[in-house]
Amino acid sequence: MHELRWNPVLKWWVMVSSERQNRPLTPVDHCPFCPGSPKVPASYDVMAYTNDWPMLAPVPPQIEPLSSALYKNRSSVGRCEVILYSSDHNKTLGDLSPESIARLIDLWIAKYREIGSMEGVDYVFIFENKGKEIGATIIHPHGQIYGFPFIPKKIELELAACKEFYEKEHKNLYREMLREELRAGSRIVDENEAFVTFVPYFAEYPYQVYLMPREHRLSIDELSDSEKRLLGSALTRIVNIYDHVFTRDFPYMMCFNQKPCDGNDYDFYQFHIEFFPPLRNEKTQKFNASSETGAWVHGNPSSPEEKARELRTIKERLYGAA
Repeated sequence: MHELRWNPVLKWWVMVSSERQNRPLTPVDHCPFCPGSPKVPASYDVMAYTNDWPMLAPVPPQIEPLSSALYKNRSSVGRCEVILYSSDHNKTLGDLSPESIARLIDLWIAKYREIGSMEGVDYVFIFENKGKEIGATIIHPHGQIYGFPFIPKKIELELAACKEFYEKEHKNLYREMLREELRAGSRIVDENEAFVTFVPYFAEYPYQVYLMPREHRLSIDELSDSEKRLLGSALTRIVNIYDHVFTRDFPYMMCFNQKPCDGNDYDFYQFHIEFFPPLRNEKTQKFNASSETGAWVHGNPSSPEEKARELRTIKERLYGAA
């Protein structure tokens, strides 16, 4: 079974792919993304790799249309790709050299444009799941890209809020958020000439951060050359800061939020990157339990200002106060 199914209550699509249950377990002593594996070249720096077990595909299996007044389904047209950050199995995003992170950003941009131009793709989602707490089964440094044939519900809600704010206040909601964070200062973790990293006022997770451009940009492919370089620096720095919070690798979900690719006008939106770390402390995971999952009401067991101060202190130790 490989299809999209419509939830009429929440008005969103669910990806159903029972074939993914058949994914083989990766042997402990084997990595499919390391040189020597038949799945990758003998030598590479960064590269895109078509997902072996995709939830979405350019030519998905045919489905039997559902005849129902309530439910509906559709083909799972789209794209799922793996983005390999390095051939070095032990590196992380934070270990990449400026040259390697620049090539990675260029690859993200190329894939955003390529996948976004596919017929039927409305949204390109760039993300990384790092750590076993997130469910990552391969430790090799990599992220993923999904080309969705719809706009995901979270992005849909963000777009609606931004449009409403713009029509009422004639201002960009995310840029106003950034101004408020810069004015307050207490939740700023790191910044450079083009990007600001901060724990949002409404953080749902301990150590959650937003990484946002200072200028109005709708997607990663609108960044200038200097902004791309400064994005690479901001990304490697926050990942390194995370890895110094505890005496262990720091897991996270990294999500790129940018304009849809459906051809409509989204000038009221703003490109930004969100990090969701699942740890409450070094040994305790913050689970999405009943309140978060069943009611969408998050409970943050920490103070955003306190966690921002903790991350900022690590940043100053690693990179100085500037």
